[in-house]
Amino acid sequence: MRRGKATHPAAGSATTSAFAEAEAPAAEPAPIRQQLRTEFAFELPRGYVDDTGTVHRDGVMRLATARDELIPLRDVRVQENPAYLSVVLLGRVITRLGTVAHMHDGVVENMFASDLAFLQDFYRQVNAEGHTRAGVSCPHCEQPFEVELGGSRLGES
Repeated sequence: MRRGKATHPAAGSATTSAFAEAEAPAAEPAPIRQQLRTEFAFELPRGYVDDTGTVHRDGVMRLATARDELIPLRDVRVQENPAYLSVVLLGRVITRLGTVAHMHDGVVENMFASDLAFLQDFYRQVNAEGHTRAGVSCPHCEQPFEVELGGSRLGES
């Protein structure tokens, strides 16, 4: 014995079709997912000069993790001098600087003060805001444009 679909005399009528369409939930458009940006390119104002005299200016910084911010607190240098926190922290989150083979806090320690200040501000911008530019619009003409975010140094409010 074969079983088939039971048909109702009104099946397929306009009334039944309209009722089925009204009951069906409206398809919502799929949400647009933005991919999380975790690395940010930068260019140092002066540049790091290595032992051979090569100047390195272009680099990449990644987003910091909670671990990146906690581990330096155990460092003896940071415990003795809290200002050293930014040096150790930046040594962890800068993933590339020019052709420097191994990035570490010793590299950051030997940077010019203006480059250190730049990196501290850059760190704060990418980790607090997620980016270094903000979209704004002119209050007079309402023309949209981007501005570079400025702010305090790492560890300051």
